[in-house]
Amino acid sequence: MYFRFHKEISAALIILFLLVIFFYFISKTLFVVFLIILTFTCYFFRDPERVVPLGDDILTSPADGLITNISEIKIGNKKYTKVSVFLSVFNVHIQRIPISGEITKVDYFEGKFINATLDKASEENERLKLTIKSKNNLIHVTQIAGLIARRIICDVKPKDKINQGDRYGIIKFGSRVDIEFPENFDLLVSVGQQCIGGETIIAQENKNSKSKNKRNYKKI
Repeated sequence: MYFRFHKEISAALIILFLLVIFFYFISKTLFVVFLIILTFTCYFFRDPERVVPLGDDILTSPADGLITNISEIKIGNKKYTKVSVFLSVFNVHIQRIPISGEITKVDYFEGKFINATLDKASEENERLKLTIKSKNNLIHVTQIAGLIARRIICDVKPKDKINQGDRYGIIKFGSRVDIEFPENFDLLVSVGQQCIGGETIIAQENKNSKSKNKRNYKKI
């Protein structure tokens, strides 16, 4: 067993560690305060392994968190289902690729920082949207900044080949991730359900149904 953290922790970890050592000799109160901050920072940036179910016919959750909204939308002339996953400061904040394929577009939108649980946040907040071309479909995944979250990190770019369950980004601190998929997928989750990024199956393509027991799984 080992502990893994997102690379974005590096600078903060060094600074906080030095402050903890410094205040150990200066002030016990500040030592405890910065030790708590250091502990929470490590907890926030944790990056646990996940056992990812693999398949061109399924979409796995792009993030840990609570499903706060499910709605039907239109993208062009096509009907899509949008599932919104809200990440509190206590959730793992690493985002993962929901289906294997190729990144065709990365669109960044400047915006506000209203409460990410509100549906209008997907149109008004700062956000970054990926378009993924899988074997049979176009899937959209959007990282959305929130009331506290003020920085979106995305590590992929157009033409990148990506695999289901791959880590691709992080949002600091508390946020939301939307996944949008066409109507040929059957929804397998509901509002109020907790999701595990890379493990929870959000939807399954209805014309290519397979038994869950026959799936391959990969620890990532």
